[in-house]
Amino acid sequence: MEEKIAAFRRLLEIMDELRASCPWDKKQTIESLRYLTIEETYELSESILQKDMESVKKELGDLMLHLVFYSKIASETNLFDIKDVLENITAKLIHRHPHIFGDVVVKDAKEVHDNWERIKLLEKGNKSVLSGVPAGLPAMVKAYRIQEKASGVGFDWEKPEQVWEKVLEELNELKEMVETGAAHKRKEDELGDLIFAIVNYARFIDVNPEDALERTNRKFMKRFKHLEEGARGINKPLHEMTLAEMDVYWNEAKQAE
Repeated sequence: MEEKIAAFRRLLEIMDELRASCPWDKKQTIESLRYLTIEETYELSESILQKDMESVKKELGDLMLHLVFYSKIASETNLFDIKDVLENITAKLIHRHPHIFGDVVVKDAKEVHDNWERIKLLEKGNKSVLSGVPAGLPAMVKAYRIQEKASGVGFDWEKPEQVWEKVLEELNELKEMVETGAAHKRKEDELGDLIFAIVNYARFIDVNPEDALERTNRKFMKRFKHLEEGARGINKPLHEMTLAEMDVYWNEAKQAE
């Protein structure tokens, strides 16, 4: 523990020195760091997806620096400091884990999650269970979080089979809108309903839809790049290849996985 505390203290000391002496660090504000933090978060996500633990370690360090940086800037105007940040998260963890630090009894991880959401709702005084879902989240992630929060207060399906029936229902409704030449907005609405239902089904079978879609994105890109390499190998532009010719390289990439 002493070594960990010493390492953290050293980071704080370096941050103090950079803020005092480095022209770039001195000019940063909480606002100017925001987009850089978003970038670092995506870089961490990329490293996790690549299962590159050395890179994960590096990116976590970059994010840690940002947390210290924000706290240092705030401390200069007496808003808060790193001590306040750490004490706040410590108190929150204790309060939201009454099954560990109190006398609440839970039977599984779902009950832990549901208790967390109920306690969070009371803490923030939100009028809606869904108030805690950030408006700026990507739509897929937002749908997943909306469903999780609704489930936390009991608004949910009972069985995966029921959700799958809803997926098929929404699929048929979209198909009908397309076949009848419905207005664009109607098709958009039905497609949104279908995607929302699929996200819900993914949650029921314990698959994160964002992760699943990202895996498919990467798989498609890998196969397509192999197709492009094949086209270059025969000196033939992609747009001049037939689908049958493309399928040869696509299937090669698929079989190699």
